[in-house]
Amino acid sequence: MPPRSVLITGSSSGIGYHAAHGLKARGWRVFATCRKPEDVARLRAEGLESLHLDYTDSRSLRAALDTVLEATGGTLDALYNNGAIALPGACEDIPRAGLKKVFETNLFGPHEMTRLTIPVMRSQGHGRIVNCSSVLGLVAAPWRAPYVASKFALEGLTDTLRIEMRDTPIHVILLEPGPITSRIRANSVPLFERHVDWEKSPRADQYRDTLLKRLYRSPGRDRFELGPEATTRALIHALESPRPRARYRVTVPTTAMMLARRLLPTALLDRVLSLG
Repeated sequence: MPPRSVLITGSSSGIGYHAAHGLKARGWRVFATCRKPEDVARLRAEGLESLHLDYTDSRSLRAALDTVLEATGGTLDALYNNGAIALPGACEDIPRAGLKKVFETNLFGPHEMTRLTIPVMRSQGHGRIVNCSSVLGLVAAPWRAPYVASKFALEGLTDTLRIEMRDTPIHVILLEPGPITSRIRANSVPLFERHVDWEKSPRADQYRDTLLKRLYRSPGRDRFELGPEATTRALIHALESPRPRARYRVTVPTTAMMLARRLLPTALLDRVLSLG
């Protein structure tokens, strides 16, 4: 039997990178995709089958899938939509172009990749689609509006797709990490500098006292932060269990925030979340 195959997006670092190596070690044929050519080259040098894929470029999505199908003889067992970006800043300071950029990457790209993949899985009679959400797909947090909005939307899109796919052999699954060690904060700095004119904001003092320190100084690990291996463990269960769960909450904060959203009055929950 040929090895099971999985296409992973956002594999250059963090969650996607660890997942690519972890699944390969378990015998999966991993197609690890990255947006930047230099990251594709680096992963290939590490022994991974790496491809270019940019969620904002429809042609790259089709080309990546075509390459995978050619390599596997027309099958793909699993898709892991992991790639995402963040644009920090106060909601009132986020321009339309910045919000659109985040949604193109965090929602529209995964949706299009999923749509391309579903016919393959229908034809072969099985498949798993795993979307990587966040604790910020469950609750909001200050300074993170575009990311929060995109993950809330991804949760809704995935839940709807899961219900619609009940009459097919395709499993649709959500991973909901909380604080996981990654480069998403460092990678958000160029987007912040391009889109947010914080010095002209009525919240300029708040930027200096909070967000800028978090972005430009290494704050160390967040409380309860786990390494990416925690998400890989959940992903393995989602891909290999005969009966995968609909959602996997990976960290203590994710479970706690899910319960808080259900149990706390909105005013009290807002007070807790405003602490950042």
